[in-house]
Amino acid sequence: MSAVALASAHLKGPHVDFGGLAPLLALLGGAVVVLLAGLIGSRWVRAQVVPTLSLLALGSALGLTIWQWDARKSVVSGALRIDDLSLASNLVLIAGGACAVLLAWRSLAAREAAHGEWHALLLSSIGGMSLLACAQNTVAVFLGLELLSIPLYVLCATELRREHSLESGLKYLIVGSVGSATFLYGLAMIYGATGKTDFGAIAGALARASLASDPLTLTGIALCVAGLCFKASVAPFHQWTPDVYEGAPTPVTGFMAVATKVAALAVFVRLFDVAFIPAHHSWGPAVAALATITIVVGNVGALGQSSLKRMLAYSSVAQAGYMLAGIVVATRLGVQATVFYLAVYVAMNMAAFAVIVARERQTGWGDAIDAVAGLGRERPLLALSMTISMLALAGIPATAGFTGKFYLIDAAVSGGYTWLGVVIVIGSMISLGYYLPVLAAMWMRPAPAGAGRRGDPPGPGAEALPALAGGSPELEPEAQGAVEPPWQARGERVLGAQPEVALVAIAAALATIFFGIIPQPLFELVHGAGRALGLL
Repeated sequence: MSAVALASAHLKGPHVDFGGLAPLLALLGGAVVVLLAGLIGSRWVRAQVVPTLSLLALGSALGLTIWQWDARKSVVSGALRIDDLSLASNLVLIAGGACAVLLAWRSLAAREAAHGEWHALLLSSIGGMSLLACAQNTVAVFLGLELLSIPLYVLCATELRREHSLESGLKYLIVGSVGSATFLYGLAMIYGATGKTDFGAIAGALARASLASDPLTLTGIALCVAGLCFKASVAPFHQWTPDVYEGAPTPVTGFMAVATKVAALAVFVRLFDVAFIPAHHSWGPAVAALATITIVVGNVGALGQSSLKRMLAYSSVAQAGYMLAGIVVATRLGVQATVFYLAVYVAMNMAAFAVIVARERQTGWGDAIDAVAGLGRERPLLALSMTISMLALAGIPATAGFTGKFYLIDAAVSGGYTWLGVVIVIGSMISLGYYLPVLAAMWMRPAPAGAGRRGDPPGPGAEALPALAGGSPELEPEAQGAVEPPWQARGERVLGAQPEVALVAIAAALATIFFGIIPQPLFELVHGAGRALGLL
């Protein structure tokens, strides 16, 4: 046998399951396509075709995810797991990404950063989240975490002429880098203790070698908890959240609020309820204490906030505490409850952020609570969408938020953490103190004078506002209205109706009500997610 034939007989490449990787390839391939499309000189192509291509990429990923349903297989030499947990997370991420594309269709951020680059960064971040949700190897986890984070650092700063947006991107870069480094140190210590990188092998090593109580292992687990808590906005690692959420462009804030939690908590479930399950007796009480602190800090911090985005930032902190309850118990029911709440959380939050986007572009009050004052009379459909969102986030019956919290409380009680279920109930009661004032402002207060509302006399250079949910913002300081509050630094004005913003608000609100009254389809969706973790 010749040397060439001998070499070819031994040099066989690994088998690549392109079917299992298809959803991830669709997202990353779509990022390349929209980036190239954004280089075309036509302004119409950049403003209209590029977002359409982004939606097509997300639609392709959605179809390929459904095609792989019930696959239950490992790919890339076991580094990635294609199962109901990762596929359900993909569905939620795609829904959040589609909402972000629609909210940013005519946004100032996408225009200033260039449409191709903005949408390519968004799709790349969703690809990183998808990779993170299916990772079952510590190397793949870190790659997914970085692919998720780096595009978001840039997206937060894409309103290039607004100081708060640039500040938001810088803060998120610094804090996110600290969180990533902390997480990487934790993974390195776990490797040092076990000599393994695969989650199943780590669990086996911790069980067989009695390493679950080893100081090196416990230190590594603690650092992993801290690193993921940075990403999921869990107290006391949440300090960056209100400032970054307030300063980032609102479509980016809405996307971050839902999608990063889905990815971070999905990997939290797989890492802690599979790889670290032999040490559950050590990390379970500690994570339960973190959940309690998070619920208290998030709900108390949201009280009295005058900025809707800061209020929703603290709310997202509290919501992260609720979802940690499903992870703490380390049971199949807990995983199912966490995935269920993540799915409905996307709908609840996106309805609120869509209304904020609309009012930012319609009034001079930005994201202040005054922006929604009188909304019930001016835009009843938007006011109703915001009302459903606030009630659902508070856990009022007949909404998906109530069903999700009930599911989490059931999981906590069944797993022996009854006191944590009580904390969830108390936290939901406190949350009424900041959700109900928003409803009162919309339905019981008149719109403030000089807010640039539709029907007000336009100031010098201003145009009359349209009847639907907002208009295309342009940074033209010379074309501002006569009266603007001092915090309204965007220089945005309404140039045309934006039905896509209203579509997101109304569709998300309808989904919140539908899954609150008829939750069975979501129950069936998350049932397989709980079954996917074979070690539970």
